[in-house]
Amino acid sequence: MTLRIVAEKSAARLCALGYRTFDHAFRELNNQKDFDAYLSRAFSLDTISEELKDNRGEFFVAFKGHEPVGYFKLYAGPAPECVTCRPAIELARFYALQSQWGKGVGKAMMEDALDRAREQGFLAVWLSSWKKNHRGNAFYEKWGFDVVGEKTFTIGKDVQQDVVLSRIV
Repeated sequence: MTLRIVAEKSAARLCALGYRTFDHAFRELNNQKDFDAYLSRAFSLDTISEELKDNRGEFFVAFKGHEPVGYFKLYAGPAPECVTCRPAIELARFYALQSQWGKGVGKAMMEDALDRAREQGFLAVWLSSWKKNHRGNAFYEKWGFDVVGEKTFTIGKDVQQDVVLSRIV
């Protein structure tokens, strides 16, 4: 498996991967109309292209051979107050194709994300995750992330409760 940083010229490919992984992870738990609208907006070419231009964030895609199987984003924006170990970087997205769950993709991506955070001088990594994301939350707990706070995330009319997790790198 290889991990590569995503360039702006690969925005369309990242849109497709992001849409597919988020859809598989959360479709069944959401109102379909609101969820479809969110997916169309969050993973549009315009939105992803703008995110790729933001120099505070970087996307990385995991490949098995030539096929993208997962991705993550590190974002050096401000951390919420509940993240007390500073400086901290956000693991803003972290998804693998459903067909790759349990096959080491998450492990490889997490090792890479933590290594990159450490190399960039960050002392901690933080993320937010939906409380109903039981599989993902168990994965983060296994990797030493602790719940340090809560926040909301809105998809359409649905205001969802997220946990904020953090760990030292």
